[in-house]
Amino acid sequence: MKQRQASARPGPSYKIRPGKSGSAKNKSALAERCKLAAASEPAKSRAGTAHEESRERGALLVEEGVCVILLQPREKLTFFGKCVLTCLYGSVKVLGLTINSNEISYELFSPKTHAPLAIEALKQKKTCKKSKEIRMEARQLLRGYLSLDCRRAVMANFKSSCSILLLERLEDTTVNYILSHPEYSSIFGADLKHTPAVSDPVLRSIGVHSCDPEAAVTMSAEVVSAAQQLVSACLEEDNGCPIILICGPKNVGKSTFSRYLINQVLQHIPCIDYLDCDPGQTEFTPPGCISLLRITKPVLGPPYTQQREPHKMVYYGEVSCEENLERLLESVKYVMTSYKREQPLIINTMGWVRGFGLLLLIDLIHLLSPSHIVQMAIKDKNAIEPLTPEYVRSSTGLMTKGQSQAQCRSLDLSDEEGQEDSYHSYYKASRGYDLIQIESSFSGAGDTKNIPCHNWILRDLAMLGYISKLQQFDPDQIIPLNALLPYEVPFNAVAVRVIHADVAPSHIMYSANASWVGLCHILDDIRSQDSGPVLLTQTPICDCLGFGIVRGVNMTKKVYHILTPLPPETLRQVNCLLIGSVSIPHSVFKHQPGVQGDVPYVTTEYDFSIYGSGKMKLKKHLRRREHQ
Repeated sequence: MKQRQASARPGPSYKIRPGKSGSAKNKSALAERCKLAAASEPAKSRAGTAHEESRERGALLVEEGVCVILLQPREKLTFFGKCVLTCLYGSVKVLGLTINSNEISYELFSPKTHAPLAIEALKQKKTCKKSKEIRMEARQLLRGYLSLDCRRAVMANFKSSCSILLLERLEDTTVNYILSHPEYSSIFGADLKHTPAVSDPVLRSIGVHSCDPEAAVTMSAEVVSAAQQLVSACLEEDNGCPIILICGPKNVGKSTFSRYLINQVLQHIPCIDYLDCDPGQTEFTPPGCISLLRITKPVLGPPYTQQREPHKMVYYGEVSCEENLERLLESVKYVMTSYKREQPLIINTMGWVRGFGLLLLIDLIHLLSPSHIVQMAIKDKNAIEPLTPEYVRSSTGLMTKGQSQAQCRSLDLSDEEGQEDSYHSYYKASRGYDLIQIESSFSGAGDTKNIPCHNWILRDLAMLGYISKLQQFDPDQIIPLNALLPYEVPFNAVAVRVIHADVAPSHIMYSANASWVGLCHILDDIRSQDSGPVLLTQTPICDCLGFGIVRGVNMTKKVYHILTPLPPETLRQVNCLLIGSVSIPHSVFKHQPGVQGDVPYVTTEYDFSIYGSGKMKLKKHLRRREHQ
């Protein structure tokens, strides 16, 4: 078999590639399997299904962990699981990405935490070639991947209109680390509620579990039309690179639409920028971050399988911004200074669109000056006011005033002068923006009770995805965190700040121990002659270079013990540790091997009724409401 090309997924990934069938015994067994597969008829459609074109077809086993499947035009393979997809002949579409033959391989992640992915075969372009010529061309494309007997078995069921796909078992370090935790060991397994009674055993052998096509991620005609309009704007660039802001309430499909749009745009241009303003449900980073990323690879999986290196990032430190809206806006402004308007920009916003959330959204529109706003709403339910340019221009946000209340002047995001007064004006666009309204009509839209899993689970999975970068020694063996060697960081080498609560200096070390910390760089010189810890009195808005876990605090040697996947050259720039309300996933504590007796930091007998046991909530944004 031919070695497939490099995958489109970024970052280190270790895959188990099945060995070639070199021996005579293996070749004989392979030929026998191919003959049996060729003699058997494809599985028939299940009776009563709503989509005749989505019938399940038999897959041909090529060798252990590798199979071939044929799909007719508009036929779908909807599945839970993970695999590597290579299109050998024809073309297919996955979440807006069109994959043609002779392209690179793509890694697909379809866990039960999200709606399943669907591989849909596309209709072939009309050609003047004869049937014999088409079959010869297909054989030629298969020659580099399949043995002679397998090619014959495939061609026995081949039609000129079908697409031929090579699916391989995917072994990924990030996923393997997540699956090593018992709570999440089955997230890539079959979903009994959507799995057919009889599924293809060959597909199951490579980790793919076919399911009901009705459960798949689907895009309405309205969504497809909106995406095409935005792709055209990205290509035309009549008024510069477009800035696309996506907003709407929770569970209306904002993240799915963003992934679909990214995949569509990347088929025409090499990269696109992405500004994530939702610290609670981040797309490419651990939770609690405001980040700007440059996306060059398609997005074919949930956030915890797509952790990527940001171009610029601020650690906000909380998954909800209700406690300090002003710092959230400051963080967005700081990150936005790195956007050079050389590529189109997609802006992800929170699902909080009522009350203060709507005022915050208006602030973001004032400050970021989008050229397009995609406003997603719930069909047949009360929605917020359409965010027309006229409505937003005259509306007052939390920190910005409307046009009727203040003289509008341009706000240069790269200018550091006059920041105290900058909130009282807004960044006026040279033109208005195009408003695209989309009504979400999928089952359960807007109903958070029907989501596959809770948001805190997705946040834990995203953090585990980041922590998995520590597993860089042996891809076949999971090393527990308590067996990894941490860095020693002197107290006086880094400043420390607790973001989400007021902590007495004498208790800072208790807060730092066994905590998730943002590894940041501030411009101030924080080195101290004293060997004691350096404490900040205010939370800085600064670059976050990555994250770590404070595994322990040695008060004798006056050092922090920190686990982090950051390389030493990056760690040399870290001079600030920010501690937020984002905590280490409980599964990390509960399943550390070698612990005798009670597990440290894990208890089920804590009395939360004790005074002072919970964090005091401060409505800091209420102090800045006097301008309304």
